[in-house]
Amino acid sequence: MAANRFDRWRRRLLPSLPLSAMVFCFWLLMNDAVTVGHAAMGLLLALLIPQISARLDREFARIGSLRGVPKMAAILLMDIVHSNITVALQVLGPERRINPGFVWLPLEVANIHGIAALTSIITLTPGTVSASLSDDRSHLLVHVLNLEDPDEVIRQIKTRYEKPLMEIFP
Repeated sequence: MAANRFDRWRRRLLPSLPLSAMVFCFWLLMNDAVTVGHAAMGLLLALLIPQISARLDREFARIGSLRGVPKMAAILLMDIVHSNITVALQVLGPERRINPGFVWLPLEVANIHGIAALTSIITLTPGTVSASLSDDRSHLLVHVLNLEDPDEVIRQIKTRYEKPLMEIFP
């Protein structure tokens, strides 16, 4: 019973011991010298930050099937290489051939981790950048360096990236 009471007290004071240790260590690393004052401030932050972060609303990743990850990674790698070449030719060519623009991508993926992966993939691919996510998470604003056909950009993103991500993050 005493051990149970101690465990509840420890969890209340230190909801995440690894996070507390990490905050303390990083605080000391960010300062130019280790002093008693820096250690005391690091200890205070190590006690407060995990308590504050424990109260935040978090969405945990739900992982579905990982079978499509190798294929999607291969497609992404090929798209990055192809996009690098395309962007280089566009930048080195006549400026009048570049038609930048924004397109709103309607999202079917609802998992925030899937959306984060999609925005990262879009931004990793040269010539496209994820710019904004609508408040209801139903649309993603994408900037395209050369926007000739908005519907084709949407179709490619949805079939090449969003559909496989929906299997990974249901």
